[in-house]
Amino acid sequence: MQTPNRRLFSLVLAAALGAAVLPAQAAPNEVVIGYQDMVLPWRYAQETQAVEKATGYKISYRKLGSGAEITRALASGAIHIGEAGSSPFAAALSQGVPIQIFWVADNIHNAEALVVRNGSNAKTLADLKGKKIGIPYVSTSHFHALVALQAAGVNPKDVKILNLRPPEILAAWERGDIDAAFVWDPVLAKIKQNGQVLTTSGDIALKTGKATFDALAVRTDFAKANDAFLAQFVKVLAEADKRYTSNTAAWTPQSPEVKAVAKWSGAEVATVPDSLKLYAFITPAEQASPKWLGGGKSSVVSQSLAATAQFLQTQGSVQQVLPDYSVGVNDSWVRRVAQ
Repeated sequence: MQTPNRRLFSLVLAAALGAAVLPAQAAPNEVVIGYQDMVLPWRYAQETQAVEKATGYKISYRKLGSGAEITRALASGAIHIGEAGSSPFAAALSQGVPIQIFWVADNIHNAEALVVRNGSNAKTLADLKGKKIGIPYVSTSHFHALVALQAAGVNPKDVKILNLRPPEILAAWERGDIDAAFVWDPVLAKIKQNGQVLTTSGDIALKTGKATFDALAVRTDFAKANDAFLAQFVKVLAEADKRYTSNTAAWTPQSPEVKAVAKWSGAEVATVPDSLKLYAFITPAEQASPKWLGGGKSSVVSQSLAATAQFLQTQGSVQQVLPDYSVGVNDSWVRRVAQ
């Protein structure tokens, strides 16, 4: 089986972003938030209903299987706020999905990795030729896998890339159907048990200058009507990160925080503390600066989205690249929190 061609890439993206989904029928002061299985501090805020308490809104959380599913749900109006990586958000903005990134959940750093199965005889990226690799399409892992292969002089067509969501990756790994996978926790922690890390997103970013991040984005129409809610929501997100970064030692498998992260992400409690350490969490002041959300077109987030979209276009994953990705970035709420 060959790596999917450009036409298939386009069909996958079209399905992810254009499938018809019934819109969320939210009453006033209600919001539907889509999230994934990522291991993040704000899972504790979900468990303790911190957003509800801070805003007075009724919150409905919907766990979705990939960034593509998140952007599809945002496009259709099935959710109002969604959590995904920079790659699916770059693809969504390129397709005209009306969203604004307003919070950087993390710098992915070493939290995503390419793992090869023990006994696969793959010790370098070049050894992956002819191997089957499980990767969620149009994800940050997908983007970095293609970047890494090209940087190593490997044509992506020479490897067998399979479009699998994280739970499907784990199932395929356990069956022995794939030789390698590029994914994040909690699945990453599980496949490491009988695999070796070949490279990480942190390594790839350091070598190529192409970093990735996870973020939260809001539908533009919802943002216009719910400015005060978003300001309070960002404050809750900031407090959740600070609760972790100011006392990481307290986040043990016995702590309520770690138990909440495990519950909402699906991770094993014992693996959560180490998983959290793989990410870099960014303060509101840093996010409001040009290093991240601030600075318009020249901001790191806008530039990263543009670079990602340009690369995805060369792979046939998107048909067009916007002249300015700051149209999909809003630093107004994080600036208020940073003051």
